Amino acid sequence: MTLIEILIVLSIMAIGAAFVVPMIGGTGATTGELKSAARQLAAGLRLARSEAIAQRRETLVMLDLEKRTFRVAGDARDIALPDKVDLKLFTAQSDLVDERQGAIRFFPDGGSNGGRVTVSSGERKFEVDVDWLTGRVAILE
Repeated sequence: MTLIEILIVLSIMAIGAAFVVPMIGGTGATTGELKSAARQLAAGLRLARSEAIAQRRETLVMLDLEKRTFRVAGDARDIALPDKVDLKLFTAQSDLVDERQGAIRFFPDGGSNGGRVTVSSGERKFEVDVDWLTGRVAILE
């Protein structure tokens, strides 16, 4: 075998491994899927904060942890996150409907009741944090 033939065989094996390894990886969400879900949720929270400021009224983001959906108040559609993602909500007791549903509230001054949504799959997680004083939304790894 020549060096070129060996390099071709190694290249083919590397390409094959690139397709096989993700299939073996398990049923959980990938880090990319988790980050995408966290970004999508953060965008919805930022939109709600902007609406609260612009319209000078409280705006809620309702979360359904079981269905893995959220909705900005006033919007008729639920936004679904991937099925492989688990959600946990930490927010004010007054904004919890039950153990499956709750809300994060934004005020006309830009502030919030604060809260944190953990987007996870297995050991991997991202936390979408809402500062209670400023309403600032941040994704924490």
